[in-house]
Amino acid sequence: MKTGSAGTAREYAALDDAQLAACVRNGEREAFRQITQRCNQRLFRVVRGVIRDEAEAEDVVQEAYLHAYQKIGSFRGEASLATWLTRIALNEAYGRLRQRHETLNIDDMEPVAEMDNVVAFPGAHEDPLRMAENAQLRRWLEGAIDALPEGFRLVYLLRDVEGCSVAETATTLELREETVKTRLHRARKQLRSALEDKVTAARGGVFEFMGARCARVTEAVMARIAVLP
Repeated sequence: MKTGSAGTAREYAALDDAQLAACVRNGEREAFRQITQRCNQRLFRVVRGVIRDEAEAEDVVQEAYLHAYQKIGSFRGEASLATWLTRIALNEAYGRLRQRHETLNIDDMEPVAEMDNVVAFPGAHEDPLRMAENAQLRRWLEGAIDALPEGFRLVYLLRDVEGCSVAETATTLELREETVKTRLHRARKQLRSALEDKVTAARGGVFEFMGARCARVTEAVMARIAVLP
């Protein structure tokens, strides 16, 4: 693809998924910058949820973007660009784990308890991420999320951290919607148990990937795209 000059960053920011993908297909590489800026946070969080290593997660996200750029013609808009890219990133992450000879089976988990026994987090929307007021609590929460079974961890990150709908989460992870609901309830219950003595009224997020880190990945991806034929 060639570098295009048909739009500015401001113009690209106003485009929807289909329009951005069309721009990239037409050789406007700067449109892909906008895609990375929209999706960096989600892709990093989900890949980090699989890899559990921040530096390697960044590398996996970059590789996923390169694959996506090269196969942008296969994007049909049946799901959002973020969902499409997340599937690519997950495949890349699992491939990386296979290279490490690690065994993954997200369905090999203990049976899920009845949802009537789930204890809600204190605060609005049962979401502890809204309640993290300092770096120490974020570290506790990140550790508790890392300790979740992978299937629960990915559902929790997409639903409660990224705010994806049940339908989008199910599409991304190739699960039934009822399975998404069940795993989310169980994830919340396990986090409630792990954090019940530590959660206090606070605000914040986990696995943040904004600012300089987001810009670094975007610039690295754009530099690698620039040398593609």
